[in-house]
Amino acid sequence: MTTLSETTPGRDLKRRFVWLGLAMVLGMVVLSVQLYRLQITQGEEYAAKSVANFVKEVRLRADRGLIKDRRGAILVDSRPSFDAFITPAFCTNCADEVLPRLGELLGWDEPTRKRMEDQIRIARRAAPFIPLPVRVDLTRDEYDRINARRDMLDGVEVVPVPHRNYRTGSVLSHVLGYMNEINPEELERLNAEGGHYALGDYVGRRGLERSFEYALCGTDGVRKEVVNARGRVLEEFNNKLGQDTMLPSRPGNNLVLSLDMRLQEAAEQAFPGSAGAMVVVDVKTGFIRALVSRPGFDSNLLTGRITPSQMYALARDPLQPMVNRVSANHFSPGSTFKVISTLAAYKSGLFRPESTVTCTGSYRLGARAWRCHKDSGHGPVNGKTALQYSCDSWFYKVADTIGLDPIADMAKSLGMGSPTGIGVLAEVPGIMPSTEYHDKVSPGGYTKGMALNSVMGQGDVNATPLQVVMLYAAIANGGTLFKPQLVERVEGLDGSVVEKFDPQVVRKVTIPEAHRKAVMDALVATVNEPGGTAYRAAAGVREHLKEVVIAGKTGSAQVAAIGAVRLKEHQMDFFQRDHAWFAGIAPADDPEIAIVVLNEHGGHGGADAAPGGMIVLQKYFELKKEDAARAKADTSAPALETAPIQNQGTLSRGTQPPAAGTGGSDAVAH
Repeated sequence: MTTLSETTPGRDLKRRFVWLGLAMVLGMVVLSVQLYRLQITQGEEYAAKSVANFVKEVRLRADRGLIKDRRGAILVDSRPSFDAFITPAFCTNCADEVLPRLGELLGWDEPTRKRMEDQIRIARRAAPFIPLPVRVDLTRDEYDRINARRDMLDGVEVVPVPHRNYRTGSVLSHVLGYMNEINPEELERLNAEGGHYALGDYVGRRGLERSFEYALCGTDGVRKEVVNARGRVLEEFNNKLGQDTMLPSRPGNNLVLSLDMRLQEAAEQAFPGSAGAMVVVDVKTGFIRALVSRPGFDSNLLTGRITPSQMYALARDPLQPMVNRVSANHFSPGSTFKVISTLAAYKSGLFRPESTVTCTGSYRLGARAWRCHKDSGHGPVNGKTALQYSCDSWFYKVADTIGLDPIADMAKSLGMGSPTGIGVLAEVPGIMPSTEYHDKVSPGGYTKGMALNSVMGQGDVNATPLQVVMLYAAIANGGTLFKPQLVERVEGLDGSVVEKFDPQVVRKVTIPEAHRKAVMDALVATVNEPGGTAYRAAAGVREHLKEVVIAGKTGSAQVAAIGAVRLKEHQMDFFQRDHAWFAGIAPADDPEIAIVVLNEHGGHGGADAAPGGMIVLQKYFELKKEDAARAKADTSAPALETAPIQNQGTLSRGTQPPAAGTGGSDAVAH
């Protein structure tokens, strides 16, 4: 007889079968989950990995297109370089072994190593078989250290990659731009637009590099290699892949600029200050022949391995080298604006070239006396001598008589207050105030004194050097306002024209020829007659270029209140000094080019801007004469067949490692 607490052998066996069944069911569930994960969730990854254990596709990076000046001189090309990459799928024990070893070889600090871990963790999920760059532009020592320990660095490879080489350094840096690494948002956007970019690729930033990214970038190629499970190349099996093992890369197209580097070099040397701009433009086409923005930055440094301290120094520099003075910053144009005021005066019908105002050193409006830059006065002046001597009183009378809006209308028709449309460069519109403008933004609204400020190119009037040079080009050519351009054409590798850029007219401005001639005569007198504000600065040019007559206008734009006593330039803080301007046109009888010089906080236009402009104008005509003589000689000699310029810096598996060590106030302006 058994008790309730006792168990029978049958009942015990039954319980064991239940537990065994549960264990088998649980095992099947676990197995099913694993099979689902391996075959469905990660099936593609493991399938790709199995193929990658045998054949690996190596990306052959395309050379980026050249950037050349209008005569073919290379400004930007590619140079040989070696970069270190990690392929996440082949990097076994990456965080625990490979990255610490690689970090020791490359001198990484802890934050850098941690950042690499995070990037590889992300890449392992998103693109495990795409090599991720971990150090660009290896030095010879770094290259040797990595190669010596390759057996301990699974998934790490050193790859030859063409890197951008800016031959001009900081010259033209704002025009050329620079390159840096693509970010995830850009990667998605550019590839959606038809690009073929990968994480770690470099793309153009600013200037031509950004504006012509698609033309310059080229198309990458592919090479197939036999590898093992650790990503190591098995050379002995490569010949078994057959014939179609390589699809060569195709280099990008080349840009041919309108700039002439010979004139550019002259402009760089002649620029008189530590900050400012100089622009030379063809008045018949709008193409830019030289462009200086000072200070600049080293495009090679920003494209390469810039240190945090170097980046901090650039950002904190009070002269702001990253700001393009030509178009991305505006300034009071000072007396260079007076050509607009003169044309507005003549258009009103209330003033003619012979209209005379007596300058006593100031002009009284209400209870206030508005100073002329010459305290003793200029005496009787007319439209011509007012520009020649840069007499302020004549223009005060104009503003007092016709008001602000006719001046603003003339200025806007000639491009003031609107972007020029250059496109390649960042651009601000400037400010051309009107009565409506002041009623909106000025406390108390418009008052008549605001017109007296604006007529001088002061007050709220602000313009970029690019706007000013296009304004003078329009006056020179009879009223055609062009869109400024920097690129003449895009060329293929063989020199064929892919795209050509023709002159683009923004608008045609009606300027009566009598008015234009009167202004041009006054600008000629400014440079070539005694008493003209640019007369002394032009002495050397008149001596060397007797057959060329130059017209021009100087300007000194005040940036701080004058006070009771005028201080000398050396007595003032740099940032309190006037901006020095010069605008020139040559030849005056049949204009070809216009030039504008802005010497930021430089002092006086006649002494601190005009001399540099004269040097560049002289160089332009000397080069023109040299080119004409060379062309004449070439026509009398048998033609020589020349090969097209090829892209530089193409790298192959046999490439050698890197070398060792490797807004103004109430104003007086003239």
